[in-house]
Amino acid sequence: MSFSMQAGCPAVRRCGSATDMADAVGEMYPSEGEDALLVWNLVPVRLSYGHDLAALLDDLVPLLEEIRRPGFSEADVFWGSDTFSAEWGIVREGDSLRIRARWHSTLGNYESLLAERGDVVVSVGEFIGEWAKVLRRIVTDIEAERVELEDDSLFRRAKALLAS
Repeated sequence: MSFSMQAGCPAVRRCGSATDMADAVGEMYPSEGEDALLVWNLVPVRLSYGHDLAALLDDLVPLLEEIRRPGFSEADVFWGSDTFSAEWGIVREGDSLRIRARWHSTLGNYESLLAERGDVVVSVGEFIGEWAKVLRRIVTDIEAERVELEDDSLFRRAKALLAS
């Protein structure tokens, strides 16, 4: 597979309340904890839960919702963490997605290698399923910690994605 995710099992700190889902993720996961791995054409890229994934959530959930729609044809997303910064152009090709990336920064400085590896082509279902591993880990941890969210809209949307 040219695209996959490994969610791992990061340590979780106590977080009683947070402004929203992204804030909870930033508080719950210590920076020295286990990272998630995004594998792009066999190149592993670390994504820290407390920093990278906290920053990506506001774009990730809407992107997955959009891709699931039957009429989806294309989208552009900018991942804007300082240790995971990239622009992805995503185009539907039948039952698959072609993802063309411009890599700006990654933990470990793999931008050149990732660019050499080219586009990723992955089925729609696999793409959503791979990201769902990470979302499931986050949702499960927020629920287990009973984090009270002032704004739980993104959290509810993530749970809806996982339920369908």
